[in-house]
Amino acid sequence: MWKADQWKDYEVLDTSDGEKLERWGSFYLVRPDPQVIWSTPRQDPRWKRFDARYARSSTGGGHWSAHHLPEHWCIRYRELTFQVKPMNFKHTGVFPEQAANWDFIDDQIRRAGRPVSVLNLFAYTGGATLAAAAAGASVCHVDAAKGMVAWARENAAASGLSGAPIRWIIDDCAKFVEREIKRGRRYDAVIMDPPSYGRGPSGEIWKLEKDLFPFLKLVSGVLSDDPLFFIINSYTTGLAPSVLTCLLDSVVTPRFGGGTVSDELGLPVTDSGLVLPCGATGRWTREGRA
Repeated sequence: MWKADQWKDYEVLDTSDGEKLERWGSFYLVRPDPQVIWSTPRQDPRWKRFDARYARSSTGGGHWSAHHLPEHWCIRYRELTFQVKPMNFKHTGVFPEQAANWDFIDDQIRRAGRPVSVLNLFAYTGGATLAAAAAGASVCHVDAAKGMVAWARENAAASGLSGAPIRWIIDDCAKFVEREIKRGRRYDAVIMDPPSYGRGPSGEIWKLEKDLFPFLKLVSGVLSDDPLFFIINSYTTGLAPSVLTCLLDSVVTPRFGGGTVSDELGLPVTDSGLVLPCGATGRWTREGRA
């Protein structure tokens, strides 16, 4: 498991009965987590004095209760700064477990010893974009949601990366990649975090189990002749990390050599010493190690 264990401004304090108690800077949040199927004593007093709790509704969705938070606030990870905003569907705009990938991205780009161009698809609020840019890469950040791209740009400004070579693209990822292939534009690294399920701007339905493989084949068409890495993230329940290895080793490895290493991402839990699993990642590299 790849653990995001270098945070100072974020912490999973405890987990029990389908929820996790977290510290985001100086604020305490309680959020649901489907992985937490154990029931252990809630001895940490902060379970009772949280600043906000996201409660699921029996009819679907949910809401924030006991909301004692500012509209937004900032947390830092190393040299990067992110705005945190409690949103619908329990999200905050940051997936802290992805810091394990940010460190990998930083290391790969700095060790490359050459200019690196990165394509970040389904790029959300820009964690991977900022990690790549801070390491010296030029980045193309693509997301279909205008609000998410605006948020990512705010994070870039907060991180001192307003002048970094980042292209901010609001577009359907597949259609954008098709146009990039026609334009002959190539990238040395690709990062993508596709949703389990979604709808495109024209009502197209995306289902990861059906659409990820053909999408991966499409995206492989924008890789340069000497690619550095390819990362796929997945939060789809029941999809094993080894599936990502099979995908990348079926599409990328036959063309460029190297190989894929896949594993779970995890966050340390302070009170119990456990590690909370948080999705899967596959990393292809020329060296075949991650």
